[in-house]
Amino acid sequence: MQTTRFVVAPAADLPPGARKVVTVNGHEIGVFNVEGTFYAILNYCPHRAGPLCAGRTRPLVTSSGVYQREYEREGQILKCPWHQWEFDLATGHALYDEKLRVRTYRVAQEGEEVVLFV
Repeated sequence: MQTTRFVVAPAADLPPGARKVVTVNGHEIGVFNVEGTFYAILNYCPHRAGPLCAGRTRPLVTSSGVYQREYEREGQILKCPWHQWEFDLATGHALYDEKLRVRTYRVAQEGEEVVLFV
């Protein structure tokens, strides 16, 4: 399968913590900069077709026991704004249902540009 390269933005326009939704071949794709690592995910929640990339990013919350809470992978979990379903930005997998997944895309910084591969 051949991939196509799309320049999303100058890297300076997507600093850590920023996101941008772009339309490529009729599909909205959210591009996120999480502490210098770029992620790209389809802007579509498979639960009820919500605008997934309009949701907030959070850490992964884990627990080693009762009344214990730890936070890992800050900013790598995307929460749908409609019904609060959560997805891993790196893999697209839903946290609550292993069978549910959102498409992710390869994205990278090349020189001074952020490039999406579709």
